[in-house]
Amino acid sequence: MKVTTRLLATASIARASTGLRAAPVALLPPLPLYRRLLRTHRKHLQHEMRVLGDQYVKKEFRNHKNVDNPMHIIGFLTEWQMYAQQIEGDTWKGEKLDKSKIDKMSDQQLGQLYELMQAIRKQEQEE
Repeated sequence: MKVTTRLLATASIARASTGLRAAPVALLPPLPLYRRLLRTHRKHLQHEMRVLGDQYVKKEFRNHKNVDNPMHIIGFLTEWQMYAQQIEGDTWKGEKLDKSKIDKMSDQQLGQLYELMQAIRKQEQEE
């Protein structure tokens, strides 16, 4: 993932100018965001969920390591940063996925979501 400061600054400015949302904080570069996610899991999730979450974060960042499309990088970093904020604020508990986000997902992403759901259910059954 090749991210430049200009690219990150553009993401913040572009989203702020739409007027649909409050101006977001600047996007974190990939490595600090990755570290923040793992720290957030360690601090806010139970052990079983942390293990599952850490595996998923590591896999996703590894899979997106060589992405060159700036829009894809901005979307990837934005979504992971919003995820970290939700976990830190405990706003994620009991929350359902937004239908508009599900509609935008590719078949591969829907497959990953399904696999994640099955892994969570499997862990719940083992408890």
